[in-house]
Amino acid sequence: MSGIPRPVTDLPSHSISVRLIRGDLSNNITNFPIELHVGSKVRTAQTDGSGRAQFDNVPPGETVKAVAVVDGERLESQDFAAPAQGGVRLMLVATDTDAAARVGETPAASVSGHVVMGGNSRFIIEPGDEAIEIYYLLDIVNAARAPVNPPAAFMFDMPTGAVGTTVMEGSSPQASVNGTRVRVQGPFAPGRTLVQVACEIPSPSGTLELTQRFPASLEQLAVVVKKVGGTRLTSPQIASQQDMTAQGETFIAATGPAVRAGQPIVLTLDGMPHHSAAARWIALALAALIVAIGAWASTRPEDRAARAAERKRLLSRRDKLFHELVRLETDRRHARVDQTRYATRREELMTALEHIYGALDSDETSPEPADRAA
Repeated sequence: MSGIPRPVTDLPSHSISVRLIRGDLSNNITNFPIELHVGSKVRTAQTDGSGRAQFDNVPPGETVKAVAVVDGERLESQDFAAPAQGGVRLMLVATDTDAAARVGETPAASVSGHVVMGGNSRFIIEPGDEAIEIYYLLDIVNAARAPVNPPAAFMFDMPTGAVGTTVMEGSSPQASVNGTRVRVQGPFAPGRTLVQVACEIPSPSGTLELTQRFPASLEQLAVVVKKVGGTRLTSPQIASQQDMTAQGETFIAATGPAVRAGQPIVLTLDGMPHHSAAARWIALALAALIVAIGAWASTRPEDRAARAAERKRLLSRRDKLFHELVRLETDRRHARVDQTRYATRREELMTALEHIYGALDSDETSPEPADRAA
């Protein structure tokens, strides 16, 4: 998530909020300067108690980038266009150099308690031609001073139809996936535990209804949908939404009130681009028809007129060769042909006649059985 701009609707239009943390979400860096490069100009603001610095009235369309230098480490966000509507939040994450020193420390004993999904949780949806990519960025918050184990296991099932569910890089090692079920193993350390989950849901019709339940309450519903074509988002739990532009693409940024643990979150998407299944079925039907025609053409009876014409030609050729053979025999008896030529020509005539009789005998529809017998 570091350095990636996220369009939001909970900021004033043309505002950019940059959060600076060290290592994880529980380590805010406060009272620290952050630069916002706006075109050729540089603006500076100090982070507040929550590690955030806010820049207002950023000219829409200007290319901007957030920069901070923490302990000699230069942190930069992606370049992006300032929004024409709504605001943008992003985070810069510095390396926690003290993490190694804390390795080996005896962890505090865990207690029974509850966790919530904080206001930084996001649901990101990217429609495609035949499937929708869904990303859950869950910010699980333990507000206690000691690790807590919730009364029930923190696990949930992805929406119906989900395939390829996976835990994304950068998530807590406590998160795991089995099929479409996501489980986050307790105890939860004080502060925040980040879990990022992704999946795909086939949507050949261009319309999809998502229903999701979580084992913990959600402090605020925040949904970002990449707008492709006429994509629309509706939900009874969304209080406000608007189109925003970031990095040359349009997004629907929507927010809603808190959602109780176990309460279903229902999101409906329609107007998404898709390939009609009708074209595919028509293509398959045409392919089957072509195969059937080919099979029929390869097995259909020969044309009777053509076969009759060919038989007539063979009979005429047979008679001509037979008369020539008779004449050759007559010439031999009257010594009008030498023996060598007689033998050669007779062999040629007999071979030709054998071929013709063979062709005539293979014709089962012969109209002249008497000739065949002769």
